[in-house]
Amino acid sequence: QKWPTLQDLASASLEEVNQLWAGLGYYSRGRRLQEGARKVVEELGGHMPRTAETLQQLLPGVGRYTAGAIASIAFGQATGVVDGNVARVLCRVRAIGADPSSTLVSQRLWGLAQQLVDPARPGDFNQAAMELGATVCTPQRPLCSQCPVQSLCRARQRVEREQLLASRSLSGNPDVEECALNTG
Repeated sequence: QKWPTLQDLASASLEEVNQLWAGLGYYSRGRRLQEGARKVVEELGGHMPRTAETLQQLLPGVGRYTAGAIASIAFGQATGVVDGNVARVLCRVRAIGADPSSTLVSQRLWGLAQQLVDPARPGDFNQAAMELGATVCTPQRPLCSQCPVQSLCRARQRVEREQLLASRSLSGNPDVEECALNTG
């Protein structure tokens, strides 16, 4: 609301931007945001890059994730995004047990996100994937019973299989001697 246009943000002082950013942390993000606005206004004639590739190439501090998020949400480009939340969702849905920060796994996750993104509503899809990871498919105690993709989730299927096998091994008629305490 404070700066409704890129031109307004570009003309603001860094002090004003940081003041508004106070409490959010990562002050470099506020600075980068303003640098990007200035570049768009002063060097790109006020024309915002519209693809993930050009956003990443032309704007300072814009990496793959930010470029993809902007391109899909603001401009409808069918590009997938992977942040920590999305990586967790994808790893669980596909039962990828490897370290998601490794280069090979990261590349696979980005490819998977690109395959899965809905070309008709890429911004909605990406925001939903991020929200799913933040609120349902959480790092600790995920809410699997509330998950809209639980029927597709290989990690959940694996857990259910293990629980079923464990319950079968506990059922039946136990031998009393097998249950006795070893006091010897």
